[in-house]
Amino acid sequence: MELASLTIHELHALLVRREITARQLTESVLARIAAVEGRVQAYITLDREGALAQAEAADQRLAAGETNPLCGIPLAIKDVLCTKGLRTTCGSKILENFLPPYDAAVIEKFKAAGAVLVGKASMDEFAMGSSNENCAYTVPRNPWRLDAICGGSSGGSAAAVAADECIAALGSDTGGSIRQPASHCGVVGIKPTYGRVSRYGLLAYASSLDQVGPLTKDVRDAAIMLQAISGHDQRDSTSINAPVPDYTAALVEGVAGMKIGIPKEYFGAGLDPEVEAAVRNAIRQLEAAGAEAVEVSLPHTEYGVAAYYIIAPAEASSNLARYDGVRFGYRDLAADTLHDMFCQSRSQGFGPEVKRRIIIGTYALSSGYYDAYYKKASQVRTLIVEDFTKALAQCDALLSPVAPTPAWRLGEKASDPLAMYLSDALTIPTNLAGLPGISVPCGLSTAGLPIGVQLQAAPFAEEKLLRLAFNLEQRLDLVGKKPALA
Repeated sequence: MELASLTIHELHALLVRREITARQLTESVLARIAAVEGRVQAYITLDREGALAQAEAADQRLAAGETNPLCGIPLAIKDVLCTKGLRTTCGSKILENFLPPYDAAVIEKFKAAGAVLVGKASMDEFAMGSSNENCAYTVPRNPWRLDAICGGSSGGSAAAVAADECIAALGSDTGGSIRQPASHCGVVGIKPTYGRVSRYGLLAYASSLDQVGPLTKDVRDAAIMLQAISGHDQRDSTSINAPVPDYTAALVEGVAGMKIGIPKEYFGAGLDPEVEAAVRNAIRQLEAAGAEAVEVSLPHTEYGVAAYYIIAPAEASSNLARYDGVRFGYRDLAADTLHDMFCQSRSQGFGPEVKRRIIIGTYALSSGYYDAYYKKASQVRTLIVEDFTKALAQCDALLSPVAPTPAWRLGEKASDPLAMYLSDALTIPTNLAGLPGISVPCGLSTAGLPIGVQLQAAPFAEEKLLRLAFNLEQRLDLVGKKPALA
């Protein structure tokens, strides 16, 4: 039995029965990393010594009767979350040697639970990308086919989970950055409702869109992880002060009486036939389990990408202004003047995609253009929110593809930003509306690449998503299928 290949709930049972130790489990994960990381390249920073020390501490807690399901479980953390004393780069040269003086709120929760933090996973620089090719350090490969992208921007987290280089991982989702790589790597990824999880210590890309969430090997693990990170935090002004339900209690068999909305706009031109076939099969499986499928409309879907690529870069332009070479991060030491130091530090420290989005965002916010761009995009965002409100009044959840195609080859879209942006057309509206969404594996393409199905629900209706996802997972029987890493 390869411990690294098991789920959180399977390993928790072994740990509390003292059939294995947290150290043995962590050593198994580190051995797996040593065996495959050279090909997958999922991590930017590994913390072997720290992980083993945390495992030893977890064993002491388990011996004393600790029952937290994350105690002793090795996790990967997207390198956008602050970890005290452990390098946090955000995939950017400009934060190459940044050692945060504090932990993000979700990291505090993991440490309090006794989890083992193995390392920081690769990501698109400042979470800007759909393929994880925009990283200053490692470009992770898809474990199912090493010449394919693993998705972005939480690609390293998804690849690490799929390759058993961790038991579960954290990512962040601004326009699909958890759900899309989860779909491409054949794992479960959930984006919580905006405000459900604290953003304190999350290095900001677009503050009105960013949300932290888990990537896991199955739906039960997603519920466990979501339970661990949810809750109000006074340090985050957008955090919602609302009770956190028992998400694992939602994992019951049967969906009789539930109504699934099928957005007709998500099944149009550009959708790969294999993706559509897999998603249509998922619909049939839920119908067989007792759900009713009804067609709904989200008429402003076609404007989602355009609105997002005004709003997100505008917020990024503001958020990334702090990286100026003065207080922390990369500084050009050859500059002769303060002005040159600012300009050259940012020019050399940021990658091309980040600079592109800063320029777009700055332009959209500039005098004389604000009303034409940012204000108009915000109005479109309101229309998209209204679309979802009307559609979800007719059903419990919406079901659609996650991405129009399976993962593409590395480099295939790297020189075509628009094609890259359009790959997120089916996930972006969820973020604009602040809704929860989940990606669940629903099939494999003829090329052997995973395909995911997306479920979306009303704010704070994660329990409905988890129930539907759990039942779909049981019927599709894809859990446990692993990439060959050939």
